[in-house]
Amino acid sequence: AVVCSVITVLLAAAVCTKAGKAIVSRQFVEMTRTRIEGLLAAFPKLMNTGKQHTFVETDSVRYVYQPLEKLYMVLITTKNSNILEDLETLRLFSRVIPEYCRVLEESEISEHCFDLIFAFDEIVALGYRENVNLAQIRTFTEMDSHEEKVFRAVRETQEREAKAEMRRKAKELQQARRDAERSGKKVPAFGGFGSAGMTSISSGSIITDTIVEPEKPKITPAPVRPSGPSKALKLGAKGKEVDNFVDKLKSEGETIMPSTGKRGSDVSKALPPPVNVESVHLRVEEKITLTCGRDGGLQNMEVIGMVTLRVTDDKNGRIRLIINNNDNKGLQLQTHPNVDKKLFTAESVVGLKNPEKSFPLNNDVGVLKWRLQTTDESLIPLTINCWPSESGSGCDVNIEYELQEDSLELNDVVISIPVPSGVGAPVIGDLDGEYKHDSRRNVLEWCLPVIDANNKTGSLEFSIAGQPNDFFPISVTFVSKRNYCDIQVTKVTHVDGDSSVRFSSETSFVVDKYEIL
Repeated sequence: AVVCSVITVLLAAAVCTKAGKAIVSRQFVEMTRTRIEGLLAAFPKLMNTGKQHTFVETDSVRYVYQPLEKLYMVLITTKNSNILEDLETLRLFSRVIPEYCRVLEESEISEHCFDLIFAFDEIVALGYRENVNLAQIRTFTEMDSHEEKVFRAVRETQEREAKAEMRRKAKELQQARRDAERSGKKVPAFGGFGSAGMTSISSGSIITDTIVEPEKPKITPAPVRPSGPSKALKLGAKGKEVDNFVDKLKSEGETIMPSTGKRGSDVSKALPPPVNVESVHLRVEEKITLTCGRDGGLQNMEVIGMVTLRVTDDKNGRIRLIINNNDNKGLQLQTHPNVDKKLFTAESVVGLKNPEKSFPLNNDVGVLKWRLQTTDESLIPLTINCWPSESGSGCDVNIEYELQEDSLELNDVVISIPVPSGVGAPVIGDLDGEYKHDSRRNVLEWCLPVIDANNKTGSLEFSIAGQPNDFFPISVTFVSKRNYCDIQVTKVTHVDGDSSVRFSSETSFVVDKYEIL
């Protein structure tokens, strides 16, 4: 007896419209585009309307198909293929499509075309059906890598060590500056990370008659780049080895920080609270919104500030605030409706209209606010100049900053430059400070711990494939313990007797929006 085995050869798998237009087509043997488009265009004309079938044939090929609402899932095979195996393969193809497409429509199929092609390749190889099921296809296309997890754990450990080293260096520089100030010597400028100069952050929390040194704000460095590539991928790993590796690091005294993915702007808007808070506490807060053109010209700049008072002791409820206003930028001042406006205009003193009343206890009360709106370029606190120039391999980008307001000290500055996606990481040339390439958000973050009068300018150069328009809009975030408009509360006195009241204060200057379009 002779047993003949018919081997199924699958020529192509396609998702097409009822008119025969191909949306996704995967050929498993050598076929031209014209040939496959011709076969699919002929497919609707071969079907007899009104009759339900699962396949049609021509002189050369067989179409095995299944309707998918307004579309067709079509397999094109040779005429001598096993129809039962073809139908089983067709059912698997039809079950794969809903795994990646929420709705069976042309736009959704086109959007996930590459996911479908990768899945199709797991079902059929060189025209022959692979022995796989839907769960295995899902696992194979996920490409879960054990080595990648281990690499991420190691990189997070390196990042933590780099942060600890940066904090230690910053404390040393801060101590050296304090020593220089106490001895009356000229305060030196210290070289920071990269070529960027870095100076200590001055105190932003002051208590009358007592100098209080607050904790230094944490400086967020760029992650340390790994020195070697990851190894080959390992599919289907459960991650137990990663957990064991992390547990081992913890047992050795290491602290593994989870990857939070927090953006620089979210971190920059938080300042540490003051160390000591008196029964009379003042907050001087400012927020800037700025929009600049890439070729120069300030489109809009607005600074909004407020002095907020909090009294926690009823003995200090009847007080007045002595305001020192040295601002010459032309801002508009406005007092709270319950504050004596005439007294403030004549003597720059904030006090209640009825001096017999007290300020509310345990409540934050905004007593004075101001607003500065301008298009004067000379008032921009930090200018950003970006020069992208096209080269043979893409673009060479030169970007520089300059601090125009010498009295300011900006901390945790992050300048975010958009970069094109899918072209790899930028090649960094000259650099002041540190950088981080976020491939998920397609952003190059230029990180500078401190910008002040001793570190007024800096530059960054990099090359990457793209067009000049790809690198805008540029956004900037920072925090500062020195306000932009020179308004401070210098003294707090009792209404009766004008005796001084011990108070604490904190100052913050943060970014609401800072963009170069």
